[in-house]
Amino acid sequence: MAEITPLRTAAETGLTKLFEATKMKYPTGVSIAREEAFRYFEAVGLPTRRVEAFKYTDLRTAFRDAAHPAEMPSSEIATAALAAAKGFSEIEAVRLNFVNGHLITEASDLGRIPAGITVTPLNEAMTKASPLLAHLTPVRQAAENPIYQLNTAFLADGAVITVAAGAKVETPIHLRFVGAGTEAFSTATRVLVVLEEGAEATILETHEGPDGVAYQPNDALDVVIGDHATFRHARLNAEGREAVALSTLSARLGAKSAIETVNVVVGAVLSRHQVYLNFAGADANAVVNGAAMLNGKQLADTTFLADHAATGGVSRELFKTVVDGAATGVFQGKIIVQQAAQQTDGKMMSACLILSDEGQMMNKPELEIFADDVACGHGATCGALDDDLLFYLMQRGLPKAEAESLLVQAFLGAAIEAVSHEGAREALIGSVEAWLKARG
Repeated sequence: MAEITPLRTAAETGLTKLFEATKMKYPTGVSIAREEAFRYFEAVGLPTRRVEAFKYTDLRTAFRDAAHPAEMPSSEIATAALAAAKGFSEIEAVRLNFVNGHLITEASDLGRIPAGITVTPLNEAMTKASPLLAHLTPVRQAAENPIYQLNTAFLADGAVITVAAGAKVETPIHLRFVGAGTEAFSTATRVLVVLEEGAEATILETHEGPDGVAYQPNDALDVVIGDHATFRHARLNAEGREAVALSTLSARLGAKSAIETVNVVVGAVLSRHQVYLNFAGADANAVVNGAAMLNGKQLADTTFLADHAATGGVSRELFKTVVDGAATGVFQGKIIVQQAAQQTDGKMMSACLILSDEGQMMNKPELEIFADDVACGHGATCGALDDDLLFYLMQRGLPKAEAESLLVQAFLGAAIEAVSHEGAREALIGSVEAWLKARG
């Protein structure tokens, strides 16, 4: 029987050439399983609509070419890029600044890390074979994802953040990712956060870059949350309008631990944010929210998986999407309840507001339950602005555009209100207002 050789796109062929040319440039003090990760990706290729998990987001079509991994920028380029970054800039925080996927140590606040927190550049951790790297990839399902494996294969920089047992750190750590350049480039960063027993910490993330440049960021955040620990996280995607932005959050929850994460999307022509949660300890709690504001031909995909593997877990997920122009919103969510995870309480909701005739929303919520003592549910809605409410506001003297803006803000508010950090919450509300103002 003749052997069948699958056709490879120019981007897939280019990625193979780039991997072979660049893999020896990365730190070799510890194995990050780059070879295995890339061979996994090479075997499955860029996902198409034929792959169920990517049914609504065709990455093979989106990636026409493989952009070259970005080099460490000059100090002049890094300084200019960071000066132009706006996301969460008004918040008092300890900043770790990344430009084109590289940690700019001289521009970061490594000298004023709060007590109880240790920050190590990822390259240093890899060179010294830090035992903390054993915590990478805390959720099994993430390792079965080609986007995550591509990040591992090309991983260039990042950070390892540890929070000591019992430390209650009030000052947030701001991971600021900024792209700079006039030609297409790619980045692959990984940040590992380990919270020991009883620790509490807040991580803020912002992602920004140039308009008119088809750059390709692929970032991952791995989080290990110890027993009785609390992790708070707010993320803003304000990437350039031509960027194809991929991101993954994977977190393992210990007993009686908690995670709060909110992702807000206004940027990138195509974005896919993946969230993988593993409820490894009993009575863990998770709040996972998202808000996306799309126009033009943007596509924003949120893919979520909660794997309840221990008793008493509680998860609440709320995703709000506003679609204007010819944009497309995508939500795929799955709650898995293992047989041992009795008394699990999981609720997942996706709601979309469509402001144009051309816009569309794809919803795919799922439950997979193997236990019999659970309370789980999911829902999805999609519709236009309420004409009666719009008429009510206009009758009281508000112009139509202003009335629409108020209704959109109210619609998105429930998702963003979950952010505990007051400054981050206000900044994200400000991003909603800016988007509505630009819409006119």
